[in-house]
Amino acid sequence: MVIESALPHEPKVLGNRLTGKVAIVTGGGSGFGEAISKRFAEEGCKVVIADLDPIGGERVAAIHPHEMHFIKMNVANDEDWEMVLENTLAKFGRIDICVNNAGTSYKNKPTAQVTEDEFDKVFAVNVKSVFLSARHVVPNFINQGEGGSIINIASIGATRPRPGLVWYNASKAAVTNATKGLAAEYGPQNIRVNSICPLLSATGLFETFVGVPPTEENFKKFLFNVPLGRLTDPVDVANYCLFLGSDEARFITGTCLEVDGGRGI
Repeated sequence: MVIESALPHEPKVLGNRLTGKVAIVTGGGSGFGEAISKRFAEEGCKVVIADLDPIGGERVAAIHPHEMHFIKMNVANDEDWEMVLENTLAKFGRIDICVNNAGTSYKNKPTAQVTEDEFDKVFAVNVKSVFLSARHVVPNFINQGEGGSIINIASIGATRPRPGLVWYNASKAAVTNATKGLAAEYGPQNIRVNSICPLLSATGLFETFVGVPPTEENFKKFLFNVPLGRLTDPVDVANYCLFLGSDEARFITGTCLEVDGGRGI
């Protein structure tokens, strides 16, 4: 179930803020990744949508077929990262931006009930994927000699962990910490690494994170401590990714922005 955003949707005007750039967006077949992929394409970027779900990935790629290309990928698999990089370079000739958006969680529940398999999956998809992306993307950025931008999608839970999702929040905290370490290490090569900590959005994952169905009544119960009074619209995250991927952010690295309507205050 997907709840439509309450934000007004104005007609998109195509721009050129990412013209000439090529991006890989993991988990690009739905949610934040879909919004990021579409926003990038609207600004002139060539986008590789890397997703485990071929239905979602192909659907998004068809929106801007000349700018987007889908590749099926398991982000926790080293061979898949090698394959995606090879295919991206073969199709578009370069890579300038990597958005590590793919993520997973287990259902909100007491920590003592979390299984070892659930723990392993969360850290494989949320943390190992960033490790593997750095192994493959960073050397390519260095070889190109022009730097690049890595954008890691973390969570407000990384900085404000709550009960029930302890290991998910811990995995996202690892992402924000690795972001800063990578930024410090590879800044001299003009490789910028930043992270974003969004609040959850009104998608099917709402129930996974909060433990109750995505209804208007449950939204209101959750939003009492969000100063701006709503959940994250995927476009909120996409717009900041656009900035971080563009040359406008050429002096920004090692940051973790909370895109959360004030939830983390």
